[in-house]
Amino acid sequence: MPDNKRENDTMNRRPMGPPGRGRGRVGKIDFKTLKQEKGTVKRLLMYIWKPYKLRLMIVFLCIIFSAYASAAGSRFLKTLIDDYVLPLLGSPNPVFGPMIKAIGTMALIYYLGVCSGFLSQRLMIAVSQGTMKRVRDDMFSKMQTFSIRYFDTTPYGDIMSRYSNDTDTLRQMIGQSLVQFVSSTVSLITVFCMMLSLSPLMTAVVIIMSAVMIFCTGKVGGISSRFFIKQQKDLANVNANIEEIMEGQKVVKVFNHEKEAIDDFSALNDELYGSASMAHTLGSILMPINMNLGNLTYLVVGIVGSLLAIGGVGNIALGTIVSFLTLTRQFSMPVTMFSQQMNSVIMALAGARRIFELIDEPEEKDEGTVHLVNVEEKDGRLVKSDHRSRVWAWAVPDDQAEGGVRYVELKGDVRMNDVTFAYVEGKTVLKDINLFAKPGQKVAFVGHTGAGKTTITNMLNRFYDVQEGTILYDGINVMDICKKDLRHALGIVLQDTNLFTGTVMDNIRYGRLDATDEECVEAAKLANADGFIRQLPQGYQTEISGTGDSLSQGQRQLLNISRCAVADPPVMILDEATSSIDTRTERQIQAGMDALMEDRTVFVIAHRLSTIQDAKVIMVMENGRIIERGDHDDLIAAKGMYYRLYTGAFELD
Repeated sequence: MPDNKRENDTMNRRPMGPPGRGRGRVGKIDFKTLKQEKGTVKRLLMYIWKPYKLRLMIVFLCIIFSAYASAAGSRFLKTLIDDYVLPLLGSPNPVFGPMIKAIGTMALIYYLGVCSGFLSQRLMIAVSQGTMKRVRDDMFSKMQTFSIRYFDTTPYGDIMSRYSNDTDTLRQMIGQSLVQFVSSTVSLITVFCMMLSLSPLMTAVVIIMSAVMIFCTGKVGGISSRFFIKQQKDLANVNANIEEIMEGQKVVKVFNHEKEAIDDFSALNDELYGSASMAHTLGSILMPINMNLGNLTYLVVGIVGSLLAIGGVGNIALGTIVSFLTLTRQFSMPVTMFSQQMNSVIMALAGARRIFELIDEPEEKDEGTVHLVNVEEKDGRLVKSDHRSRVWAWAVPDDQAEGGVRYVELKGDVRMNDVTFAYVEGKTVLKDINLFAKPGQKVAFVGHTGAGKTTITNMLNRFYDVQEGTILYDGINVMDICKKDLRHALGIVLQDTNLFTGTVMDNIRYGRLDATDEECVEAAKLANADGFIRQLPQGYQTEISGTGDSLSQGQRQLLNISRCAVADPPVMILDEATSSIDTRTERQIQAGMDALMEDRTVFVIAHRLSTIQDAKVIMVMENGRIIERGDHDDLIAAKGMYYRLYTGAFELD
């Protein structure tokens, strides 16, 4: 976290916008939005289609056959009544064979239709779950390419909501709504054709009544869609608030802010309750409205059909009326299903938009062409080595050199020339910073919170890029160095301890994945972590969670230091690395730290001034500038800011 942001970390994590009337206002989003979302729809359909073309084609064929089987059954009622039942009633010697054969044929069609429906559902389950896996894989892979700025400015709960809530709405749409839409469309077309073949006049009545249903669906659905979209945003805000409070639960307890935390959460939860209630209330009344309109359509069609039959218009018989009434039910059902699934589709599109926003976030730019490689010396010159030689060099493209590459040995010479930087335009954090650290030198930064100490280290490893000036690493502009290789050549121990779920050995090896168990143990000994590790239940194989609750704050920091030690970088950054360790433990590990820093270029952000007295040079920072520099004795003799800090009865934050 940047220096000037650290104390405002909680505010950065808070849900965007305060609770209140302004945030509760619903944007004007109706079915016109669906037209505006055609890009999202097209992209989502292609996302589903590309990996599952064959399965989706089989599903489509199954849906067509299933819809045909259902409509054919209703159409068969006319044939059954008019061609078999009524003639048999008036026959002195009825023959049931043809009717039984026809019924058997229809039963087979029904059976195949059921099998088709079952097969389409099974295939769509695989498609929906496979798509969700691909979506989450793509989101996580893309997230690893983001810059630190993205995570500094985006609430973690909002990111998690995209992985959980938004992907879940997408799963429901793909597994249910999408199939229902295709099935309803095919059913409408099939049933309409069969109705038209039976009676164009009664078909016109059905179309008029269906137009009324569609009008009501559009009106109510347009209003509910706004609240469904707002519900997704409110849910993300609630998740962000929960994540923030869980992370800061100890702070809440210490300052007795339980009531304030409850009030803040209640305000956000009330907004979610309001939007969700309105969304689901409006969405739920669509089904009863359309069902009643469907019943009214059924009644009107029955009356019209009876009048036509009595009047002898259109050659309407009893079988035609029965069959048409059954088809009327089947025609109104897809319209009802459309309205029922519309809200799910709108929610899914809102979720898909948020997912694609994450996937479309710009990646961390890296135009570096200089890479870090293992080298060995042959005939007085450096050549690239195919094995781990423990000697590293920068591979710099050079048309004049043999093979187009010259090798610059990695030594750890770091220089900053006229560096200026601002996190937010117009608010400069660093101003004309000039410094150098030769290989093996220890450089310390001191100053009040927000002075820019951590920002300098963020510049060195290119978490943020300089806006003016240059940073040179072994004479090479860091902007020309590939970020992955630059960070490989830097070791950093942060004030915040971050462990990962796994064994103690796994957490140490995180610094260098190809490190052997013996190298990890040596690194732990160097940081004086070996003693407490061996006292754990399974020693180095003890399982710990990502939070490391079973370890003290100091022990977690010792593991962080061990992780840095196993990486064995030529340049180290210690960002208040011992601030979480008590004075006694600090003295115990000081020798180990000295051994770790030996022959390395080290940048130290000091928490306790007593830990940096041996630094080659101490930089005193104030308001983004270096106002004093020199060793401890020189700065004490100057009786400036450092003298006042050192002799004052306090430590730096």
